[in-house]
Amino acid sequence: MIPRRRALVLGLALGVLTLSWPAAAQEDPAWGLLRAGTQVLLVRHAATDMSQRDQGGVPLSDCSRQRNLTDAGRADARKIREPFRLRAIPVGRVLSSAYCRCLDTARLAFGEPIAWLPLQSSESDPVVQAEGTAAIHRIAGTVPTGGNLVLVTHQFTIRAVTGVDVAEGEMLVLSPHGDGTFEILGRMAPEDLPVP
Repeated sequence: MIPRRRALVLGLALGVLTLSWPAAAQEDPAWGLLRAGTQVLLVRHAATDMSQRDQGGVPLSDCSRQRNLTDAGRADARKIREPFRLRAIPVGRVLSSAYCRCLDTARLAFGEPIAWLPLQSSESDPVVQAEGTAAIHRIAGTVPTGGNLVLVTHQFTIRAVTGVDVAEGEMLVLSPHGDGTFEILGRMAPEDLPVP
């Protein structure tokens, strides 16, 4: 397995690059693109308590009946905000699955999110999942205005959209082509970012 912390190292799938926090003189070009505010961040929610299970048939607003962030997960989500601020990375819209773990990750890392149905995983309904995946492809392939677009979701959804498996809290940087398609520019995890 290739360590995530090394800069510009080929990832396990699709040749994805790992974004690190190099010195300014060696800065990865992906950070410059993020600074321009024209990229899409596809984020898996931060670390959760795997002993908890989501209960079906209850409102998603009831956090007590679903898997939630751990203290470490909340800390990881907070790690993202300050480095983005210090690098002057503009964040525009923040869209999230309505599950509490995703909304909490989005809120702690990027600001107040808007729940967006396509970001909710639907492994049990392939038609719904296919429609959601298509909607995510369309938005991720459109160049955002007003700052980078943030999409906070689940492992299954990220795999369906990109074919890449990511750890909890890990982010893929997508570079939209403007025609509904995108390329995966890089990936980063909270531990790749400096503690302010």
